Amino acid sequence: MHTPLFSVFGQPVPSYFAMLITGFALATWLAARWAKRGRHDHEVMIDLGLFSLIAGVAGARVLHVLADGYLQDYVHLCTDPSLVAWRVDREECRAIEGVWDTAAGVCRPAHGPYTLDGCLAWAAFWRGGLTYYGGLIAAAAYGIHFLRREHFPVLKGMDGAAMGISLGLFFGRMGCFLGGCCFGLPTDGPLGLSFPAWSPASDAQFRAHQLASAGLPSLPVHPTQLYEALGCLALTATLMLALHPRKRFDGQVFCAFLAGYSVLRFALEYLRADDRGAFLGLSTSQLISVAVIAVTGVLYVRLARHARARFAAPPSATPPSAMVDTPA
Repeated sequence: MHTPLFSVFGQPVPSYFAMLITGFALATWLAARWAKRGRHDHEVMIDLGLFSLIAGVAGARVLHVLADGYLQDYVHLCTDPSLVAWRVDREECRAIEGVWDTAAGVCRPAHGPYTLDGCLAWAAFWRGGLTYYGGLIAAAAYGIHFLRREHFPVLKGMDGAAMGISLGLFFGRMGCFLGGCCFGLPTDGPLGLSFPAWSPASDAQFRAHQLASAGLPSLPVHPTQLYEALGCLALTATLMLALHPRKRFDGQVFCAFLAGYSVLRFALEYLRADDRGAFLGLSTSQLISVAVIAVTGVLYVRLARHARARFAAPPSATPPSAMVDTPA
């Protein structure tokens, strides 16, 4: 784990945020290059990348607040910070600039309700806490609207964007690895990695009574961030080198990306140290993956059927005006 990655004007830049920006920049570059080669307006894809970044971060943050189990804390930070209780030890409480409540044996927030540790704490995305599916849904919805407004072929544009998004995901998950979030379950296998003291893995294992203190290195865990990063890299190569040159209809690459990532994420959730939900023992991300696969399947069938019908349609009859003899 390496946070921050570097500093700008003396201000530390978190590794996750740096890798996130790198991923979006490369995804935008790849989409613009694809548009140029296809003789489309590449500036539309550049604008799409910039605006999708804003929509994606906003959507990822909102879903994190609503679905990752922190909503009550964010509400209490605004209404009554004294109700917030972080289950950490004294050292970590000091590290996160909290106030130790000796009587209750918990850490309390140190700042008032109208600071970034209060009513606006939910918006501090640079501190971590982004849910990928929220970003994907928000960015895709805005992207479709933007392409329509710019009179860009929507399905072609989504195909180009899919390859860029898949590559961006690789860098995003590398950022997760450097930041220490999204780690996996403990393992004794050869791929297990131990994260440093005060990392999210150490904190989670301390809360689960697997470590005596969050100030100790974590137990070896599955590096699920690296698993997903490599999976997204393989998916990108498949989309770019195998599927896109041979696609049969517009929208096919986008559908393949959605289905491929959803299957990958569903499988990896069994190795991630995420809370299992009450419905069939599936996590929130697994439930969303199932929904995405179902919707993608319907969309794929409809697009393929429409493409077959279009190519099978007989040529239109020659207009009567074209059959009139032209004077010599």
